[in-house]
Amino acid sequence: MLTILFDGVAYGMLLFILAVGLSVTMGLMNFINLAHGAFAMAGGYLTVVLMQRWDLPFLLCLPIAFVSTALLGAVLERTLYRHMYKKPHLDQVLFSIGLAFMSVASVDYLMGSQQQIMQLPDWLRGRTELWDGALGMGHYRLFIIAVCAALTVGLQYVLAKTRFGSRLRASVDDARVAAGLGIRVNLIFAATFAVGSGLAGLGGALGAEVLGLDPTFPLKFMVYFLIVVAVGGTSSITGPLWAALLLGIADVAGKYYMPKLGSFVVYSLMIAILIWRPQGLFVRKGGR
Repeated sequence: MLTILFDGVAYGMLLFILAVGLSVTMGLMNFINLAHGAFAMAGGYLTVVLMQRWDLPFLLCLPIAFVSTALLGAVLERTLYRHMYKKPHLDQVLFSIGLAFMSVASVDYLMGSQQQIMQLPDWLRGRTELWDGALGMGHYRLFIIAVCAALTVGLQYVLAKTRFGSRLRASVDDARVAAGLGIRVNLIFAATFAVGSGLAGLGGALGAEVLGLDPTFPLKFMVYFLIVVAVGGTSSITGPLWAALLLGIADVAGKYYMPKLGSFVVYSLMIAILIWRPQGLFVRKGGR
């Protein structure tokens, strides 16, 4: 039971890092980006290529994946996404899901359709057993929890304690007033989009070994990202975090105790929470 809880927490923390950028774009920028998983896939494939072909160490590949996908997100935000901000949500959905399918086709053509194998360092492959095997902690999942927890604390600090965070909150609450006060709202949102894309890329790099990595990654986990955002609410770090942890634990426990039901437990939990809290677990007013 404790092992299942531990694995569920690790899975949930990973889903949070993958989905928090989507929560930002939907909640703060009022943009539905269904191609968010493509940035995660880009980070995962970049890490695999750097490790297999360039023989770079895993720990060095992680910041490279974050920076590279953040730059990719910044370029796409300036050239493509910005023109869709004021479009109807249906147009945003069609545009972003089109980008997702384009990314799937591109990766399938360049890298092939087979699942990629990531060779982790030896110090991350072990497993520690506690209390006569009652709790089994995989070293890599423990590493994921530590990294994601540090990122969560860092994100919360940036949003709550820094000047960038205060300007972002002001831009979210009333973009016109913020612009009138001299805040460069477009630049703030571009930087936020880039960071969200970078976090997705970092999550893809961390999750390639756990989730599996193939060209269908953006489509395979799109629903999971949307569940985290819908259940957790938007414009908040706390909501998606709790939603991701609930989703991770429910998914791992459901597949262990009731494997034939698949994701039935996850969707049942989502429906129950949304009936209780239609706007998500934590809601912050404001938006663009």
